[in-house]
Amino acid sequence: MKRRIILHVLFSLALVATILGRAPQATGAQTVASGTVQAWGDNGSGQLGNGTMTRTECACIPTPVSVSGLSGVTALASGDYHSLALLSDGTIRAWGDNAQGQLGDGTMVASATPVSVSGLSGVTAIAAGGLHSLALLRDGTVRAWGSNFSGQLGDGIGSDSATPVPVSGLSGVTALAGGYYHSLALLSDGTMRAWGYNYYGQLGTGTAPTGGCACIHTPVPVINLSGVTAIAAGGVHSLALLGDGTIRSWGENSQGQLGVGTTTNSATPVPVSGLGGVTAIAGTTSAWRSWATAPSVTGASTATASWAPVRRAPISERRYRSPV
Repeated sequence: MKRRIILHVLFSLALVATILGRAPQATGAQTVASGTVQAWGDNGSGQLGNGTMTRTECACIPTPVSVSGLSGVTALASGDYHSLALLSDGTIRAWGDNAQGQLGDGTMVASATPVSVSGLSGVTAIAAGGLHSLALLRDGTVRAWGSNFSGQLGDGIGSDSATPVPVSGLSGVTALAGGYYHSLALLSDGTMRAWGYNYYGQLGTGTAPTGGCACIHTPVPVINLSGVTAIAAGGVHSLALLGDGTIRSWGENSQGQLGVGTTTNSATPVPVSGLGGVTAIAGTTSAWRSWATAPSVTGASTATASWAPVRRAPISERRYRSPV
């Protein structure tokens, strides 16, 4: 049996973990998983994890290469220029750029091969933002590390951290998502918390401050949301899948990535137009786009829908407003 976990980030890299399993035999033997990882794409910061770091104009590896020294991988995540792997023993490996401490190994030195994230065990899920990383622990609490310029680590301090720190005031968390400068958490009661950069309203608090940093350094509730079953984040927008199969979105919308038929930002969750029966959602920290998997028009199969951009933004426009 072969099962693949695929994650793709535009303009950065792609990762695939191939989990090779042996079907249970009559003797009752359990499935065995090897959990190796392959990667391809941009490798300017060593984010492909194959032991090289190609600092050229096109730091590209167009075919899959093996990530060094990994096995037992159960989940993957990638940020702007760094990558994360969750192992079956509940620990995390990280590789790539580390200028803000996003590898979590206690240094700010990039690594072209996986390194252990310091002091973490019992991890059940991982997520990556643009320059920061997140881990959900078995007890329902969250750890974060890396860039904290916009408060995206949620510790109330605002300083970068090269080792994991607790996110303040969170418990009962079941899922995480990372935007470029913000972070999201889904709670067991179906509500959400958000923290970090809020210039475009991506935290869903109902307001989008226009002066100063527009940062919120500890988790706050996303308003007007309940019954959430899954979450995702784009660079500066956020998504929630509800139990009824519909989607809510909020934040930056210049390219229509909220899917509401306009290009107006929203600081509160709004329904994505024309979608029902959705089973999965995704965003990307490096582009203005959202995805959803839902039944096809005939209802006989599933199809993936995506929205934004109708017009691909020129390179000169592919920049988010940076926190100040």
